Amino acid sequence: MTFKHYSVLLRETIQGLNIDPDGIYVDGTLGGGGHALEVCRRLSPKGRLIGIDQDKDAIAAAGERLRDFSDRVTIVRSNYEQIDTVLHELQIEKVNGIYLDLGVSSYQLDTAERGFSYRTDAPLDMRMDDRNPVTAADIVNDYSEAQLFHMIKNYGEDRFAQNIAKHIVQYREKKRIETTLELADIISGAIPARIRATSGHPAKRTFQAIRIELNRELDVLENSLDAMIDDLKEGGRLCVITFHSLEDRIVKNKFRTAEKPCICPPDFPVCVCGRKSKGRVITRKPILPSEEELRENSRSQSAKLRIFEKHTEV
Repeated sequence: MTFKHYSVLLRETIQGLNIDPDGIYVDGTLGGGGHALEVCRRLSPKGRLIGIDQDKDAIAAAGERLRDFSDRVTIVRSNYEQIDTVLHELQIEKVNGIYLDLGVSSYQLDTAERGFSYRTDAPLDMRMDDRNPVTAADIVNDYSEAQLFHMIKNYGEDRFAQNIAKHIVQYREKKRIETTLELADIISGAIPARIRATSGHPAKRTFQAIRIELNRELDVLENSLDAMIDDLKEGGRLCVITFHSLEDRIVKNKFRTAEKPCICPPDFPVCVCGRKSKGRVITRKPILPSEEELRENSRSQSAKLRIFEKHTEV
């Protein structure tokens, strides 16, 4: 299957990066290379793009898509939380821009054997990086009921988390849960019929929670944003596209703290904590997809783009 991924908020991200043709840019979630291609088209032969992704299929697809710009592209199979290591190994000290598209690709969702979808039957996998020895099946079958409940409640924000966890544990007492549809049916049975009839797919939130847990998505994001801002040159920009409230909250709070890091009590006449601002938030409110984009790609509906610009206080 061809690696497909609609490049969400593409125009807005490119504009937000404020690209210097001779600059160095990092795509931390390379995917199929859609955003990267548009960046490369704006780079001179002196410019450079570093593409990072942990999915080997994405690496192969992006390499093919960006082959006309191979003189200015370096692709690395890694997780963007390793950006400092990647830049150090490439002997790059600072970059002009970094961007992340945190959405799951259409390829990953639509390729049944990857195990991300609750609509087609496949082994419970959900790994972004197949070098990870742990799969979604391990989480579903090995976590305690309490662990499952907290995961589904916190990462899936599902009000039926307790009942879903209970049903999973009861089912696996009879046999190990192996496939996506098997799990989806268990989840469906844990949710009242009237809710199933009026809401979206009953397994959506639980599948999201398992994917986030397995791939450490929120931890990686939380632990990476400060380093990314530090890796920017003066005036450099960090653009992040999120797809659910948990991600967006992390980005919003990290950007706000980077802009206004002071922790002094509000009644202090002057700052004594000594914390310095790293720059400014460009997007006071997140940028959302246009009506045209929503018509073209319904999966972009929940996308939000936030932008931070690096400035060092003197």
